[in-house]
Amino acid sequence: MGKFVNALFGGSLFKGDKGVWMIYFFLCMISLVEVYSASSRLTFDGGHHWAPMVSQAGFLLMGFVIILFVHRIPCKWFMLLPFILLPVAILLLMYAAVFGGGSTVNETNRWVEFFGVRFQPSEVAKAALLMTAAVVLAKTQTEKEEFVKGKKRKIVGAIKGKRYLAFAIVGGAALLICGLIFIDNVSTALMLFLVVVVMMFIGQVPTDLMFKGLAVIMGAGVIFALTVIAVPESTWQEIPGCKRVVTVKHRLERKLHIGEKKDAKEALKTDKQKYLDDENSQTTYASIAIANSDVIGLGPGNSIQRDFLQHAESDFIYAIIIEEMGIPGAFFVAFLYLALLIRVGRIAQKCTSFFPAYLVLGFGIMMVLQAFVNMSVAVGLAPVTGQTLPLISKGGTSILITSFYIGVILSVSRYAEKKEMKAPLVEAVAEGETSEYYTDGAMS
Repeated sequence: MGKFVNALFGGSLFKGDKGVWMIYFFLCMISLVEVYSASSRLTFDGGHHWAPMVSQAGFLLMGFVIILFVHRIPCKWFMLLPFILLPVAILLLMYAAVFGGGSTVNETNRWVEFFGVRFQPSEVAKAALLMTAAVVLAKTQTEKEEFVKGKKRKIVGAIKGKRYLAFAIVGGAALLICGLIFIDNVSTALMLFLVVVVMMFIGQVPTDLMFKGLAVIMGAGVIFALTVIAVPESTWQEIPGCKRVVTVKHRLERKLHIGEKKDAKEALKTDKQKYLDDENSQTTYASIAIANSDVIGLGPGNSIQRDFLQHAESDFIYAIIIEEMGIPGAFFVAFLYLALLIRVGRIAQKCTSFFPAYLVLGFGIMMVLQAFVNMSVAVGLAPVTGQTLPLISKGGTSILITSFYIGVILSVSRYAEKKEMKAPLVEAVAEGETSEYYTDGAMS
């Protein structure tokens, strides 16, 4: 017990990878400046000039406390969390999907509210599923010693006969969790599923099984899309929990140019009016904000489109960053997330056991993928998804869960620093059912 307490509270305040700490602090500083600047609409509606920034600073401070606590926990203890988090996440998602979660925002049931505290169960579900995948993939791999070309080597790979078990467990959990999230948050479900697929690929899950599974899912997706388009809008609105499908229907029809009928008022609209109607206003004002930057930007606090752009402080904060900080600021923010991914990759390479390597890769890829999806939406490369920019956008649940990710990454980096560098991979050798590769180091 004494060792555990000393590990949590002893030694220096900041431990783990210094590069990750620097990236984290840069993102927090950018968040405070840009949320304060982009929250003019919230300030006008609420009448409190400093309220958005104080709220954001409070969540960042709570996130910082989470990081300080989590990054001192030995990474092996995280193997126990999925057994608690996964059932809780499933129950919360079902509660939100079936009963509305007690809180409806923007006609969606993405939130759950208990005793006045509101949070998104999908954020908890993301952490639970990624940790579950890391545990299962780690437990279905092993190592053994063999002589190869006269030299003693350690063979690391999937346990014979268990790689199919990993596909069944991880795939089943992913379908359940992502399916529940998909009801009200399509983009989050797709991103989470993609990250799990990447983890299974890294974890030596048979590619033939993965391709077959993806083919089935893609086929089901096509059938779902056709069903969404074919069924009348009024029918979807009458089905409990399917109101969000109407939004999906509108987006599909708009992208595919299905059922476009111009009435007299629509025909009289100018091109400018069409771009500024309710369905196009967010992307249009985001594009105007980017155009206003004039390459070098207007300067911090000088955004113009923040007064017109809905969710400027969250979903479209990257457009405000470009407007105020210009192209250099845009590239710097993108560089921070890319640098985080590189640091995560290096930490995973140093790990001498499977679980921490898979865990840090899952969390790192999830954060960076979400960041680049948000940035792609802001610059018009992707449809509006509602994804926030991790640690920068205004938010509560997202900041706290992302802080938990950072804490876990730092905990794994502490573990990796105590072990020898992972040996380089050499020639891959297939052996029956196994998918194995050789290393010069131990993977214990």
